[in-house]
Amino acid sequence: MRRQLLDFWVGLFVAAGIAALVFLALEVADLTHLGWRGGERYQVEAEFSNIGGLKVRAPVKSAGVTVGRVAAIGYDPQIHKAVVRLEIDGRYRFPADSSLSILTSGLLGEQYVGIQPGADTETWQDGDRVWLTSSALVLENLVGEFLLGRGGGGDGAR
Repeated sequence: MRRQLLDFWVGLFVAAGIAALVFLALEVADLTHLGWRGGERYQVEAEFSNIGGLKVRAPVKSAGVTVGRVAAIGYDPQIHKAVVRLEIDGRYRFPADSSLSILTSGLLGEQYVGIQPGADTETWQDGDRVWLTSSALVLENLVGEFLLGRGGGGDGAR
């Protein structure tokens, strides 16, 4: 009897561990795009000269709150720019004159798209194109400019 009780508790512990791992995997995967968390969404597109290390499924944030995800990244050979499609939660409507920037969490953290709301009375609609954008600051370019003396108005000869 004692052995059966021990086997029961070990089995329960293993089952709880597997359930916890499945839950953790689903949370890390953030399956909101599959409708797990439901809700209406809309998409907007934006052009950037340089997206740095931005990746698909990177967060879209406004005031530090995640309001969406990067749905797709492509390259337009006609204009020679990156085209980023954002999927934004329908609960959040942004003025039509809002701007987008590619920002970095911390010094070397992940990159995300930041929304700076505007003041227009009209809001973004599904399929709109956002024209006010700021490209990513690439750390390697900044270091290169600093070392070559081009940053901060230096003349390079010291």
